[in-house]
Order: sequence, then structure tokens, then C-alpha cells
Amino acid sequence: MATAKSLLTVPDFALSPRIDQVGVEERAARFTTRSIKKESKLNGLKLVLNMIDLTTLEGKDTDGKVKQLCYKAIHPHDAVPGIPTVAAVCVYPSMVKVAKKALGDSGIRVASVATAFPSGQAPRDVKIRDTRYAVNEGADEIDMVISRGKFHAGEYNFVFDEIAAIKEASGEARLKVILETGELGSFDKVRRASEIAMYAGADFIKTSTGKIQPAATMPVTLVMLEAIRDFYYKTGRMVGMKPAGGISKSKLALHYLVMVKEVLGEDWLNNEWFRFGASSLANDVLMQIVKEHTGLYQSGNYFSVD
Repeated sequence: MATAKSLLTVPDFALSPRIDQVGVEERAARFTTRSIKKESKLNGLKLVLNMIDLTTLEGKDTDGKVKQLCYKAIHPHDAVPGIPTVAAVCVYPSMVKVAKKALGDSGIRVASVATAFPSGQAPRDVKIRDTRYAVNEGADEIDMVISRGKFHAGEYNFVFDEIAAIKEASGEARLKVILETGELGSFDKVRRASEIAMYAGADFIKTSTGKIQPAATMPVTLVMLEAIRDFYYKTGRMVGMKPAGGISKSKLALHYLVMVKEVLGEDWLNNEWFRFGASSLANDVLMQIVKEHTGLYQSGNYFSVD
């Protein structure tokens, strides 16, 4: 299999563009001022729901909990017709087979974290075995974490080669590369890590594990979207984006969609190229959809707690 280095002219990552922090934060704030009308709002809410990766990544996960999550993924709220399913269910490798069976032929993908999630502190051969195990169990997507310690030490080639190795181990499964932006420390480093991941073969870049604060923010996501845009202009290859963690309200999720449209365009406005890693978001979206249909808010007690 050809490596990422042989497919693309890889830049010197130490020369990644510098980011204007004030400019990024001001532009991100402007996306929250957009007015969204009633019909567009309902369509946007359904799109948000269809972009969610329902996730359970706890040490106390059981077969029963994963099966219940998969049922919700297929049947978000049967009381209202026309509600779409979510994009994927994300679990640990040990739960992939359970999720795969529970989802059946629904078309909902099974994603699995790998590579010693969430810390990434494991030898590369362990990370590769972890990835291959998840794929062999039936995972359609792999969510890997980068080695942040190596990144901070300036060992960019190490990070690149590790991502390329996991991409190869993933086979036909799509690879989402988690940068853990809350540990990177600056927008410059977020941009650099985004470029490393994309040139190494990432199908998606993802902000966070959800285990570290701050997780996804609009300014960080904007930096990553602009990196995706510039990579596309240089290479012609689309890369997806997944903000994860800290997005629990529908209004905020709609602002993210506005940002995606204005930075990347409508080609990215589907769950092939944009995802939300935010399980708690699903219930708020469902409550807003019901409100748009009935004119009445419903209590959260009418929706399952995941």
C-alpha cells in the first residue's frame, strides 16, 4: 500500500501558517449572529441530528447500554414522523461487535475509538493491534488520538508516520484523527496538527476526545475548517471535520453549520463530511424539532437519557 508521503508532497510542518488569534475569535463570533428562519431552522435541526455520532465511552459500558444506544440511533423519536437517524454510534473496540449486530442493516455506521484512547500513551504496535481489532470486529470508522507528547516535543515526523500507519491498519474503515485541541495550547499548534493529520491520510480531523476541557469551540473549529479548505485547494482531496465535546445545544450546533457552509461550502453539509461528537446534543435537537412541529416544548423526561 502506498504511504501518505508517496501520494502527496508533504510540507515542512514547522512552517505552518501563523494564526491571528484575535481575527479568528472575532470571525467565529460573527457566525453566531446569523438569523435562521423557521423552515430553515427545522431543516437545519434535522441535518444536525443526522450528523451526530451517538457515543458511549465509559468504563462501565455494558452490552445492554450499547444496545439501548443503538436502538435510539435507529429510533430517535418515533412520535414525530420524518425524523432522520444519527450518523454513527461510537464505542470502544470491545463493544463494536455488539453495536454492529444491534444496528443491523439500518445504514448507521459503527465507529470505534482506538490507539490507547484517550491518552494515546502506548507503543505504536499496540495502537496498530488496537485498530486492527476494531476493524476486524466490524468498525466502519476509526477515531484515533495523536501522540500529543511527541507533537509538543516537535517530533512531527513521528506523529505523521504514526497516523499513516494507523490509516493503513484501518483498511477500508474511514479514519478520524483526534487532535485533542484542549492540550495543544494555541491556534498555531491546532493548524499544524491539522495539516500533519491530513497529509498523513486522515479522512476526518476531530477536535477532542470529550475527556479534556476545553473541548470543541467555534474558534478552534474555524482554524481546522480553514486548514481543510486550504488542503483541498492544494490537493483536491476533501477531508471531513468533527467537533466533539462541549456542544449540547441546538442553537450552537446550527451556528456550526453556518460556519461550515461559509468556510467550506455546501459540499461539506452532510454526514459524509461533517459530524458532531456530542451525544447530549441529540435530545436538545429532538426537543426543538418537536417544538417546531407542535408549538410546545416538551420536558426532557420524554426522551431517553444516554
